[in-house]
Formats: sequence, structure tokens, C-alpha cells
Amino acid sequence: MPHKMTITGSATGPLREYDRYVAFDMREKGSPAAPKGLKKSTFISYTVFVAKKAFNKTGLTKKSIMHEKILIQGEPTLDIPIDECPGEIGIICFQITVLPNKNDKEANESKDKKEAQQEVSATKQEEKQEPVAKEAKTVQPEVNETPVQEKKAAQPKKQQPIQPKGTKDVVSFEDIIVPEAFLKTRPNPVKTEEVIEFVKRTGHLDKPLTIEKGSKVLKDGYRRYIVAKIVKMNKVPVVYESKE
Repeated sequence: MPHKMTITGSATGPLREYDRYVAFDMREKGSPAAPKGLKKSTFISYTVFVAKKAFNKTGLTKKSIMHEKILIQGEPTLDIPIDECPGEIGIICFQITVLPNKNDKEANESKDKKEAQQEVSATKQEEKQEPVAKEAKTVQPEVNETPVQEKKAAQPKKQQPIQPKGTKDVVSFEDIIVPEAFLKTRPNPVKTEEVIEFVKRTGHLDKPLTIEKGSKVLKDGYRRYIVAKIVKMNKVPVVYESKE
């Protein structure tokens, strides 16, 4: 039975049109979890074959496909003539999705940061406008706070990184090892897209991944692993598999 494959990236060559399908070339960096003792793999080239009807639904054109980041899910094939398949691996695509533009994401993050800075500035201005009220409060005999309590009250709370509920640790994405059993599966593309939208909206995964402590082998959460790979997360939230 053919393996299901999921790759992301942009087209590296022009769109080629045939009778009932289109084809284009892509490349993707190999798995970061190479077997122990072997070097990490370099880029792998693919030739993707997509039915014209499915391709037209994406809104992509011959020009835009060279600049848009896309997600391809499909199966490898050996039935395409070599002159039509210059890539190292040919893929028959059954799901093609246009991913969010990185520049749009950075623009939204910049806007959120600017709004946060404006809120902090407004708060400081309000504090400056009430010096008399604060001074009167400090001389009232009813205030019995000790110097230690006053010091604690004056210390700002440290802002903790936002992580999904239940997170026990945060590890490097590249350290996680994915078993071959997961690589043979195909997560539901609709649910995968829902998780991608959740990350775009909140800035973090909806749930942590489950891994084996020590070896860091993935035990549960393959869909969230794929989403973390698509949005290029350096760190991912995890929980450790129970030994019970």
C-alpha cells in the first residue's frame, strides 16, 4: 500500500499543463529526525501532479504558485513518464491548500505589539495624573502594610509564555522523533487546517504533544506535530507519556 505524504513549500519551476491535470516541481528539507549516526538529509525534489479541477479551486495561477506557500498531501507514484517527472519523487496530489503568507502573519504580530505598547503608555500617563491621590494614601494611619508587603506589591508580575492547558514542558521541535507508524497515516486535512487557523489566532497550539521522556519519541499528537512543522515552530509544548 502506498505511503501517504505531506509536504510544504513553493513551486521551484513553472506550472506545466496537460490534458486533465497540471504539474509543478517543489522541494522540501528532509526529516530533522534522521536515524542515529546518519547525517540529517538535504533538500528533496518532488514533482506534484494535481487534477485541473482541484487546482483551479485554490485560485492559484502560473505566477502566484511561485510565491505562495502551499501544503500538499498525496501518494508517491512510479507510473509517470520520466520526462514528465524531473523530481526525485513523483506525487499524485489529493489535497492542495494555500497556507497563510508569512508577511501577513508578521504584520498582524507587529500590530498586536504596537497596540500593547499603546496600552502600557496610556497606563503610565494615568499614573502620572494621580500623584496627589497616591501620596495621600501613603500617609493615612489606617494603612498597616509592612515594608515586605509594599515591596511585593511594587514588583511587576512576570509575563509567562502562552502555552496550551496541561503543558508540562517545552522542547525543541527538531528533537522530537516521529515513529514510522505515524508517517504512514494521513491526518484529516480539514481538521489540520482548523488547528492552523487556531495557531494563527492565538499564537500557540490547542493542545500539547505527548512524547516519551528521555527518547522524545512522539506518542500522540501527530496532527499538531504537522501543524508545528507548517508554521515553523522552534519550540513545542509537550506532556510526557504516563508509565502507569
